[in-house]
Amino acid sequence: MARITAGVGCSHVPAIGVAMDTGITDQPYWQPVFEGFKKSREWMKEQNPDVIFLVYNDHCTAFDASCIPTFALGCAAEFQPADEGWGPRPVPVVKNHQKLASHIAQSLVLDEFDITIMNEMEVDHGLTVPLSVMYGEKSPDEEWPALVIPLCVNVVQYPAPTGNRCYNLGKAVRRAVESFDEDLNVMIFGTGGMSHQLQYKRAGLINADWDQRFLDMVRDDPVGASQIPHLEYLRESGSEGVEMVMWHVMRGALDEEVTEVHRHYHVPASNTAVGHIILENKA
Repeated sequence: MARITAGVGCSHVPAIGVAMDTGITDQPYWQPVFEGFKKSREWMKEQNPDVIFLVYNDHCTAFDASCIPTFALGCAAEFQPADEGWGPRPVPVVKNHQKLASHIAQSLVLDEFDITIMNEMEVDHGLTVPLSVMYGEKSPDEEWPALVIPLCVNVVQYPAPTGNRCYNLGKAVRRAVESFDEDLNVMIFGTGGMSHQLQYKRAGLINADWDQRFLDMVRDDPVGASQIPHLEYLRESGSEGVEMVMWHVMRGALDEEVTEVHRHYHVPASNTAVGHIILENKA
């Protein structure tokens, strides 16, 4: 059967993609950011997942205020990189494992999760940046080493789903994957954050202490972490810090006890705290 072997938590700062695409990752400002992903890339090569279930949020490219689904599951054959105002990122097209994606869609709906099924969708930096930092530079004529199933979560327009809802969704995703009758190594990504605010009087806010406590809780106390209320994200990690609820989908899909393989935290990248953690199931 298919199995989820590990989870990755990762920021998806758009400027990180720009730095990679323009070849400036060795500049003094960017070098510490990418230094922290060297071990991650080696680990990815060793693990060599067949499929990545990637939880991210759209930034008003696939969706706008006219239609904002809470959970949108990509079931198309492939997903083109979106033009976010300066042309699509020069990265490979994202290719799906359609049979597994369709199986997950059916399983989640029957498990009483209301999922929007996307048979056409472009993907923005929220999805492509995590792939880039974990795999390194890839040109458009190459392929990502793994197939990717996107799950887009609304954290742009309030109300966003609760951490508890996301955590339980992760458990349902695991049940779906493990009921799929094919031998697949599946990895799950939870992306977004960490602390940052992009507007008004607290623009530029970064709370490193809170971020590190969050990483500890995701590893050691996932249930407690899933109970963090929206107001705490807003107060402690900024208006965009609520993106971290997506990490709970990743954590819910893993074992209760996990092994931390790697952690990276750096401030700043653009005006955001970059957070990253790799968790493996012990079994």
